[in-house]
Amino acid sequence: MPRKICRRWTDSVRGFLLIAALAPFAAAHAGDWPAPLDSAIVQAQTRHAPLLLDFHAPWCYSCYYMAHNVFNGSEWAALERRAVVVEIDVDAPEGAYWKDRLHVQGLPSYVVLNVQGAEQGRIVGEQTRADFYRQLEPMLARDDSFEALREDVHGGGHQSLKAARKLLQAYYARGDADGALSWLDSLPAATRSALQADTKTHLAIARVQLLRAAQTQDAQQCASLAPAVLAGELGCERAYELDRVMQCTAALPIEQRRTLLAPQKPAMAHLLTSAVFAESTPSCADVRSEILTAAELDETLGYPHAAAALLDRAIDDTQRRLAVSTGRSHTLDLKKDRNLADNLRAFLDHAGKTQTLDALYPQLIEAYPDDYVYPYRFAKSLAARAHYAEALPYLERALPKAYGVNRLDVAALEASTLVKLNRADEARKLVAETLKANGPWFPEKAAALKASLTSN
Repeated sequence: MPRKICRRWTDSVRGFLLIAALAPFAAAHAGDWPAPLDSAIVQAQTRHAPLLLDFHAPWCYSCYYMAHNVFNGSEWAALERRAVVVEIDVDAPEGAYWKDRLHVQGLPSYVVLNVQGAEQGRIVGEQTRADFYRQLEPMLARDDSFEALREDVHGGGHQSLKAARKLLQAYYARGDADGALSWLDSLPAATRSALQADTKTHLAIARVQLLRAAQTQDAQQCASLAPAVLAGELGCERAYELDRVMQCTAALPIEQRRTLLAPQKPAMAHLLTSAVFAESTPSCADVRSEILTAAELDETLGYPHAAAALLDRAIDDTQRRLAVSTGRSHTLDLKKDRNLADNLRAFLDHAGKTQTLDALYPQLIEAYPDDYVYPYRFAKSLAARAHYAEALPYLERALPKAYGVNRLDVAALEASTLVKLNRADEARKLVAETLKANGPWFPEKAAALKASLTSN
């Protein structure tokens, strides 16, 4: 998954009936792949239970976190009794279809549907156990829709503000700033004023406005909106908003950017101390984004040594959490927590510690042998340094485990590597076999696979 999660929502999804949409799609593609939603919908209707769609992918470090820290124990057992849980792998063709159909843009995403197929809400990104179940409870308990929430927004009363914040969060979670702002413009002036007067709702509106400025790549507007958003109570989501501001304002003069971003240095330092580098479990679930965003902030402000020191601290902290005692010494147990193991890989990569990372990759491959991810990542790193002969065995190991969109990615790298090694005939055969096996799915990736034959 990308380092930062993204969100999206469009008006066309309002009132979307998943059950009605599924029938023609399933009929058209019968036999192409298993359709987990078919049986799940029947179960949901039989049990009169909601659906929880779990969108994930094998490369998603946030998904590793949720599997290890949240989807277990008594709360998870109770959830499985209460709802029909469906795992949807977005790298597979059907998963990619439903990801697009439900406008899922960040992984992991958890979408709750009622028995009629209407969306009740969604949760985006990794969450602590307490936060996940706290957010999920009202989605499972209520039997209303976003249309009903819209009708509840009138004036400045408690229920109106509560409904407005839920709607704004829903629009934000889908990245549909245009839809959110259009909805706000449709409200009576008195209601809009009441929403702006409420601190929490005002912040939610400002975040949507900043999202819109970032989507349109309006750097000056991002710079104008950023102070209000970054001054808000953002908690662990500060890293996401700060990253958005840094990316959006990248084209502005460096001194202007540093003036804008300098107040975030102590804010991020406090967040890291209080919620990331804790002796016990960090209270921020996505520690990777917090650390990498803070390091990028240091780089932008002109403190490269601080960024390097932060990454070193993150590496040490992650190794400490993965360490197990073996008599008089300690060793890393990469199977202990895959999210932590993958964080270690990411921190070493960003710190430029190539030799250490080269030693880690074979250990990760051994610890997680059942998927393509680490052989492919290692091969990609080797190929980027023109070590094509060393990369090829890892690609040959990764490809049989790959499928769907990731099979096209692995095959493209393997084919270009073969070309670099003057083995073009083998590359052409590989491309033809992969395209045949993958069928018509993911045409853009298929085009990139064909283009790999001409890579220099």
